Amino acid sequence: MLGRTDSRGRLLFVLLVFIMTGAGLVARLAYWQVAQQPMLAARAQDQTLTQVSIPSRRGTIYDRSGTVVMATTVDRYMLEANPNLLGSDAAARTQLTNDLIGIIGLDPTDAAAFNQKLNSDRPYVILAHDLDQPTADRLQATITAEGAGNGVDIATEAARVEPQVGGAPNSSLAAQVLGFVNRDGVGQYGIEQYYQNILAGRPKIVLAARSIGGRPLIDTAQVVDPGTPGQDITLTIDDNLQLAVEQEVMAAGVADSAVSVSAVVIDPKTGQVYAEASYPSYDANNYAQTASGEFVDPVISDPYEPGSVFKMLTALAALQQGTITPTSIVDDTGSLSLDHGTARIYDSDKKPMGRITFEKVLAFSRNVGAARVALGLASTTNGAASILKATWDKLGFGQPTGIDLADEAGGTVHDPAIRPWYQLDLANAAFGQGVAVTLIQLATAYSAMVNGGKLVTPHVVAAIGNQPVAPTPGAQVISPTIAATLTNLMSYVVHTVPWYAAGTLVKGYLIGGKTGTAQIWDPHMNKGLGGWMTSRFNNTFIGYIGRNAPDLVIAVEIHEGKPLVIQQGNLPLAVESYELFRRIATDSMTMLDLHPAGSGTPTSSNP
Repeated sequence: MLGRTDSRGRLLFVLLVFIMTGAGLVARLAYWQVAQQPMLAARAQDQTLTQVSIPSRRGTIYDRSGTVVMATTVDRYMLEANPNLLGSDAAARTQLTNDLIGIIGLDPTDAAAFNQKLNSDRPYVILAHDLDQPTADRLQATITAEGAGNGVDIATEAARVEPQVGGAPNSSLAAQVLGFVNRDGVGQYGIEQYYQNILAGRPKIVLAARSIGGRPLIDTAQVVDPGTPGQDITLTIDDNLQLAVEQEVMAAGVADSAVSVSAVVIDPKTGQVYAEASYPSYDANNYAQTASGEFVDPVISDPYEPGSVFKMLTALAALQQGTITPTSIVDDTGSLSLDHGTARIYDSDKKPMGRITFEKVLAFSRNVGAARVALGLASTTNGAASILKATWDKLGFGQPTGIDLADEAGGTVHDPAIRPWYQLDLANAAFGQGVAVTLIQLATAYSAMVNGGKLVTPHVVAAIGNQPVAPTPGAQVISPTIAATLTNLMSYVVHTVPWYAAGTLVKGYLIGGKTGTAQIWDPHMNKGLGGWMTSRFNNTFIGYIGRNAPDLVIAVEIHEGKPLVIQQGNLPLAVESYELFRRIATDSMTMLDLHPAGSGTPTSSNP
């Protein structure tokens, strides 16, 4: 008979093993459920939640009145889809695709792209952006009627709009000043780029659950960071004047067959820009259909050779050196031999005026006279060049003015300390050739000449939120006495030359200014060797208008204008630069309520 195999000790051992195993399992379970719970929860959250950055409401941009909206953000809609959830019924999908394309109104190219997206195997696609409310409602009704709600949806998105119509066809008001906002909510060019952080604010950060298709469910999201809304901005721009200036530059551009025409109206005492426009412009609401070159603002970003408006800088240098006075006699010989006979410059008509006063040199824009004055700044050519270059430096040429717009250019000025100038270099510089500047630099420099000698910083923003932006104090770069002399010289120019008087004077106002006509170097001419254009020129006028003193400085440039006839010393345009100045000056004084005491609307002095 076999012995018994059970025993109390063995049973106790087995029981102990079960107890220890159970305790281990309980401990392990407790470890995962308690100790590792945060880690497991985080992993689960990572699989079901996604962090989403939601742009804050972008600030609105107003004109100087604070009431006219120049740029704002509105709700638009986008059509999105998960093609994998649309089912396998090819006929139903085709019907849905055609119906949606018809509602949106896509052309054949865009319709083909839409069809490709909706029939792809991607889990999430955006089919259309920037849909208005009526279109979104029609789309939603079609989606519901055809039972496609699981695979196609309509979501709200923010869209930047510029509601004011510009002064030229297919343009929005002040487009090149404002810039635009791209699909990512980032400002491009102008105000939108320069003040991106202020306008955009800080985005809201949320944790959102994912739908079956992988889309974040924002409505049930958990807020991690509430963000901050963007701030509103009030400009110095006057919307009515801006529109008028845009219309004026367009009219001049068409009449003169110009590549472009630009103008800026600035307060010489504060640097506030009241209007700033170029033609052609563009519609910022349709920036995606615009050639990128049209986004660039020529007033601040397109340096060019200014021509004889730079003679006022030569006058300033000579007045400061004490080598000339307005009534000093200068011998205008019609041409001048330089650099030991290896170079020669000419007056535009190649005719001598003889011994004339320096103020007449400026009034009749004599190149030879200006060159003689520049050569007389010092006993050596390079010494004179250094003095002239130092004058340019004081007025900010060769560097950005600091205007609060994106992509400002500094221009190009050559330093005689790096490469000594020849007499020809100095002579050309005396009348604005061989140097590249922007129109805003010229307006700023002329402002210093007529405001008592202070170099102001031009700016286009008057307030951020409710806080006014204090203008940067201007540095005294010209003595008040010399500034007054320069102001009087500009007045002498427009009152002495008959055609300037007829084209610039406005009854009841103080007027002064200076013209400039510059040849244009074309590097593509002569099989790539370059050459001067013979049928197109750059024409500039910079002047002031005021009641008892200069109230405004207005700078205009007609870029690559086509003269009506081409004769030696006679290159008339259909709309001259000084005539464009008068038109804008008249508009400005009227629209800014700067009427002479006891008078009504300003009128031209033209017969």
